[in-house]
Amino acid sequence: MDPLQPVRDQFNLHSDAEVKWLEELFNLIRDQICPVLSGPDTSCQTANQRASNLTVCVLKRIQKNMSATHTLPVSYRLVCVSELLSHQRLACVINLSWSTHQQRTLAKEAELSLPGQQALPRANLLLIGCLTYNQDGEWRLMDASGSVRCEVMSPSPLWLNRLVFLPHWHYIPQNAPQQAQPDARGYLEMIGSPVLLSPGLVHGSVTAPVAGARPGITVSVTEAAALVHNRIRGQRLSVSGHVASVCPLLVIAGTSFFCFTLTDKTHTIPVLVKDSSKLWWTQCLSVGMGVCVTALRVCVLKAWRGNNILCVTEHSEIHKTHTPAEDTPPAMSPPLMTSHLGEGQPEMCLVQSAVRIKHSRVISYQGTVTEVVSEGAGLYIMDKVMGLCLAYQPTLRRRLRVGDKVQLHHVHFLYRPCPDFPPSMLCTCLRSTLTVTNFSGVLGSVPNHSCPGDGVLPRLLVEKSTAVSQYLWTCHLSSQLKCSLLCSTTTHCVCLLSWKLMEIVLGEGQQQRRDIYIEMLDEPHSCLLMQYAADWAQHQYVSLSELCKSLQEDSWASLSLSSLLPSAGGGLTRVEMNSAVAWSSRTLTSDPTGEPGETLGRRPLLLVGVLELPSHPSQHVLQLRDATGVIACVVTGNTQEEEGGGQRAFLNTAWIGCLVCVQRFTMVTERFLQSDFPSYQHLDQDKFITHKHCRVYLQFSQDCIHILSPSAAMVTHLCQKGVESVDKKKKVQIAATKKRRRWEEEPEASQSSSSIPMTATYPCVSVVLRLEQKTGVTWMNTGVGLEEEEAGLIACFSAKSTVVGPVVAWGHDPKNRPMEDSEVDKEKQVNVVCSGASARWFPVLQSGCFYRLVVPNTQDCSVLIDCAVSGSRSDFTVKVQSDWKFHTLTRPLFVHTYEQNVSSTVSSVSQVLDNSCADVVCFQGFVSERINLDDRTKNTGHAQIGLSLSYTHTHTHTHTHTHSKDKKKQYTCVCLCSGVRLTVCDQSGRSINVYLKLKNLNYPPGLLPGNTLMLSNFHKKLSRTGSVYCTNLPVSWVAVVRVRDKSSEGRPPVPIMHLGLWTRQSSTVGRIKGHVVCFLFLQLQWKCSQCGSVFRQSACSQCLSSSACVFDSTAKLVIDDGTGEAHVRFSGMHVRQLLGLAHSQWEGLQRALKVRGDITVYPRGRSTSCDSDDWLLHFLLLCVRRVDSLFLTCSRQHEAKTEVVKTLSRRKRDFLTRLAPPPKLTCQQMHSLPTAH
Repeated sequence: MDPLQPVRDQFNLHSDAEVKWLEELFNLIRDQICPVLSGPDTSCQTANQRASNLTVCVLKRIQKNMSATHTLPVSYRLVCVSELLSHQRLACVINLSWSTHQQRTLAKEAELSLPGQQALPRANLLLIGCLTYNQDGEWRLMDASGSVRCEVMSPSPLWLNRLVFLPHWHYIPQNAPQQAQPDARGYLEMIGSPVLLSPGLVHGSVTAPVAGARPGITVSVTEAAALVHNRIRGQRLSVSGHVASVCPLLVIAGTSFFCFTLTDKTHTIPVLVKDSSKLWWTQCLSVGMGVCVTALRVCVLKAWRGNNILCVTEHSEIHKTHTPAEDTPPAMSPPLMTSHLGEGQPEMCLVQSAVRIKHSRVISYQGTVTEVVSEGAGLYIMDKVMGLCLAYQPTLRRRLRVGDKVQLHHVHFLYRPCPDFPPSMLCTCLRSTLTVTNFSGVLGSVPNHSCPGDGVLPRLLVEKSTAVSQYLWTCHLSSQLKCSLLCSTTTHCVCLLSWKLMEIVLGEGQQQRRDIYIEMLDEPHSCLLMQYAADWAQHQYVSLSELCKSLQEDSWASLSLSSLLPSAGGGLTRVEMNSAVAWSSRTLTSDPTGEPGETLGRRPLLLVGVLELPSHPSQHVLQLRDATGVIACVVTGNTQEEEGGGQRAFLNTAWIGCLVCVQRFTMVTERFLQSDFPSYQHLDQDKFITHKHCRVYLQFSQDCIHILSPSAAMVTHLCQKGVESVDKKKKVQIAATKKRRRWEEEPEASQSSSSIPMTATYPCVSVVLRLEQKTGVTWMNTGVGLEEEEAGLIACFSAKSTVVGPVVAWGHDPKNRPMEDSEVDKEKQVNVVCSGASARWFPVLQSGCFYRLVVPNTQDCSVLIDCAVSGSRSDFTVKVQSDWKFHTLTRPLFVHTYEQNVSSTVSSVSQVLDNSCADVVCFQGFVSERINLDDRTKNTGHAQIGLSLSYTHTHTHTHTHTHSKDKKKQYTCVCLCSGVRLTVCDQSGRSINVYLKLKNLNYPPGLLPGNTLMLSNFHKKLSRTGSVYCTNLPVSWVAVVRVRDKSSEGRPPVPIMHLGLWTRQSSTVGRIKGHVVCFLFLQLQWKCSQCGSVFRQSACSQCLSSSACVFDSTAKLVIDDGTGEAHVRFSGMHVRQLLGLAHSQWEGLQRALKVRGDITVYPRGRSTSCDSDDWLLHFLLLCVRRVDSLFLTCSRQHEAKTEVVKTLSRRKRDFLTRLAPPPKLTCQQMHSLPTAH
């Protein structure tokens, strides 16, 4: 008999398609469903009979759930579990009761509620199986071909071990929301209740509790709480109450368990579920549900301070109670809130050590997931405004998707725990309960691969018990570093790197041991999330390209040309004014909470990159590079590394190739402006600016650098210093890192086209030398036009060195390993020349240091043999090639005396001023003043603009690196000044002027007021007035040895000088107190801004075409302090202060003088009387008469020390004596005299 005949008799089949579909259904049930069923009603039936009966049952249920019941769903394909997992690669939704119109309407509603998301596509699939569970508590749908995990929103215990048909469900391939993956293993989301088909059970299963079944004797939570404290061995309890919390499933030492609490209006009692056959309860329990749990025993939980707790036994059952209170939330549960929760919620705040410590608030919340920030880190966005952190709980089996509607109970609300995330944050602990109330109907976005997705950060969180603020900051940093790290690094490495950076920058803090039982069971609740740091200055990581762009935009946006003019800027001529605005700088600090000064933002900045040699040989400093860009860096050395105690320039080559973090630094923007402003009144008009350019670089000390990933040379250096103890395991990790990042060991390989790729075991030869003195980088004409250089000019420098031993052949690069005995022998003087690409070693080569010069890919000692043998010549020249390397060596013991002699050759400013022997000097001091020298000052009108343009074209250079494939590399950083005058001082207050001519010298960065410089090979000269100054030679060079530190700036105050003794001292600036003896003259005039002639009647007396004029004021008087007299010159606004005029009076005086043009007052001798009727003259004499005592800061003009013979009469005797002329001073600042009490 045909087994399908009874089925055909019950259903009217209208087509062959329906007959064929019915046959497929029957075969599927017979082959995949019947083998997993067992029971007393199926033991006496054949397989065909069981399949026929089940087919009839399934068809009736299908027709009941279909929108059209008169036909069979032939468009739906019947699949088994194995076929679903292997063939369905895309996420989809299946709903048998939907019509096409309903499906389109619901899809459109889902897309409108979540803009930018796409609704799940519909698939016509039918799935039948048995619901069961595994030892991990997972609900699974099983047939004979396999099983698939099921996620259920409101499961019932009655569904377990039953044959079901799923009319409404989602299928989600694992890790493939939109793209097909061949190995994707998905799971089901039951968006509706399953249809029970028969009471058949799975082989070996236990019968589920019957709906509405009641235990014999039950007690309330209050009664159970009293019985728990009085434990009776062998006693079993049945407790009825409401579920207050459901803790997540934990796996510790291979044991899985979870806890939940029952409550009534007065008491709460915890229940421990440890039996593997009861772990599926975790999906059945929900907060607020009324349940009765049977066969509970009282046990002692030693891990929870020995407290008693109710424990589920193998005979325990869970029953849903039908009481009127089942739909009301428990009294002890916090109220349910939505996304309207904001800052107004009360929080207890405490201030400790300038850090705001807040107390979190425990709430309940319901909302929709609108963004998945990072699945691996457990970070989401709820309702577009609320952050959600699940990292303090075990990883969810089912990751939340965009569009999921969730309920959170006993979740911690935090406000502003991290500035990189939404202000309002929800964080779950082990006491929190997360329930998905509605599965998402959209595909969701493709996972962001820049975010940590492998769960590394949550695992580190479990090990370290880190605060939530630090964890959130680390997660945000990981997503940024993934995009900006120079090398291709796995997500695992990025997370470890971010965690290490967090411990360096934010500190490890007090690691509190996390007790899971206290966190889950204690009343009142206690966990790590109860307190958190808020509104504190967390560092902000920025990429180098973003930093450069922000600095350049801020540079011009913050520029005020009028602020660049001196106080008497209104009296400057056209040439003087344009020269004053030609150069300016802006210095910003990275930490607004540390050093005082301007900042780029409100948060401290943080940089991560690889330290490299400069991209171009003409640059004087190192550079920091990441995947987004590169920036020049002025790096100073570490004071602790120098035994002499003096700070030196950055000098160890082991830093090259290290991945570092720069925590404290200053950002410098130098602005170069070429303009033709007629007067100061036109400074706001950009049309007079013909060219502008800016360059950006950083300044920081070696103390501010933290090594994240050392180079091979740095590992050797740290082992020699004993700073780090590198065990065997870490050495293996470092070796693996070096293999992945070979560019760390070969910084020049990516920059020079002539360098040869090398392996870790390439042969080489080396020689050890001691660098004694180096010259500056200059442009040398090779006489041959090169492809990559313009006009045959290449950068080069030389260094006088001493070779301390013979040439040694190696089978691998020795790098900076300690000097061996075979490398030490007779010394030989050599001259090392670095030109072209090898000139990039200039920033790291310092006098007095030992270096190992390595020639790779050869074992031919003749390359360096001339350095070690005697010959007829006294010195040899070694030309360093582009692929040769220098490695800084640890100072040997036998050269300790030599190091002291080298350090003593660096003089101070006072020593340079007092020593008259040496013409070429090397000295150190800090810059107190910088003045640009421009060729335009020698001309007037438009002629000087053309001169500056042509001059600029002659020696311009850049800091913009182009790709190595380009035939020409252009470096165009326009320097619009012909030179710089620096006033260099020492701690004694004495100063010297240093003139830098930039015609044959590259424009070095760091020449800023406040920086300490080392100036080597400068020519000391004597001016016609007898003052000492220095100028640079072609071999001169400048290095920054200390950057300006405003918080610890130790600049000495301007000393108070006596006029009679000032000429015997070398100080050029001093403060004086004295009374006015007489006025020598007072001159006020309007002059032409172009030629400087007197401007009368709104016209210039010389060039009639000019219509721009400026007001100039000058005064000169004699002041006496009791020890001598001096002539003091005042100009600009100092004249207004001298005369005691207010701003309105000063402006009125200028208007009164506009027609006349100028006035000059010469008081008679030492009186101020006048017989003229000029009211303006009388007014000025009246102002002069009021000037009595002054307190000034003045600068002294150097003059030739000539004495004059003067006759002094005393009664009837005349005396001839030689007197020095009174010093000539210029007022720089006027101070108010202290009032007498």
